[in-house]
Amino acid sequence: MSRAPAFYGLSRWLKPKPRPPARAPLPAPTTEPAEDELRQALDALRRAAGIVGDDLAMIEGLLNLRELEVSDIMVHRTKMATLDAGLPPADIVREVLASPHTRLPLWRDTPDNIVGVLHAKDLLRELQALGNDIDRLDVGTIARPPWFVPDVTLLTDQLKAFRRRKQHFALVVDEYGEVMGLVTLEDILEEIVGDIADEHDKAFTGARRHPDGSVSVEGSVPIRDLNRAMGWSLPDEEATTVAGLVIHEARIIPEPGQAFLFHGFRFQVMRKQRNRITLLRVVPLRATRARPRTDAR
Repeated sequence: MSRAPAFYGLSRWLKPKPRPPARAPLPAPTTEPAEDELRQALDALRRAAGIVGDDLAMIEGLLNLRELEVSDIMVHRTKMATLDAGLPPADIVREVLASPHTRLPLWRDTPDNIVGVLHAKDLLRELQALGNDIDRLDVGTIARPPWFVPDVTLLTDQLKAFRRRKQHFALVVDEYGEVMGLVTLEDILEEIVGDIADEHDKAFTGARRHPDGSVSVEGSVPIRDLNRAMGWSLPDEEATTVAGLVIHEARIIPEPGQAFLFHGFRFQVMRKQRNRITLLRVVPLRATRARPRTDAR
């Protein structure tokens, strides 16, 4: 019985509101409750232990879909598995069979020129139709047209688009039409229910803990993935990757050996290739510092 007040804070939004008297002016229509009030209701439920942790996380994940863009969860182009459409058919078949992915972007001439998406099921079906004569295989005829979506698309809109088009895979482009990465239906669902692992998924390998408490992190690791793996809460509003966060906060492209303190962590650049930070060492600090500064040590 003690949980009823907590549930009231959330359930009252689900009940229809009584209509005002006919002579009174109708209030402006509202389509959804204020998000902060919903989150307060969730906090009340958490304190009252009215909903288990996984259920709360799913509700919060649904709320977050309205705030996140596809660029926040996409697989960055540097991590994309792609295929050169100019490869011999036998090589293409070999790479598709060896890949853990069922859909692979096809590029021609340069990796930035995506000309199609090859589905493993379509490839196997075509091989069967050709009597397994690989030399007659033309991937250009079975590749599906690429679907490009803007990087600023909200996850709620992208989820609806996936359902409407009955597709699970889209390529993400910036305002100039350059490919930034890819996003899948599974990526969005994982924002709601958490990681969906299968026998082909690889364990998170972008970060490694050390006995002294520090963590070696590849610069290309998405902040959201690092937060999940380490239980951290680094901000991801201004940057997608850990390297991007360091550059944003430091306002420079740092050199190896430079270190910075911000958001309660010490970030030291360990390795860099040209203008790209490839490896950092991150140390959680007890005290959070309000503004980033260079660490002279």
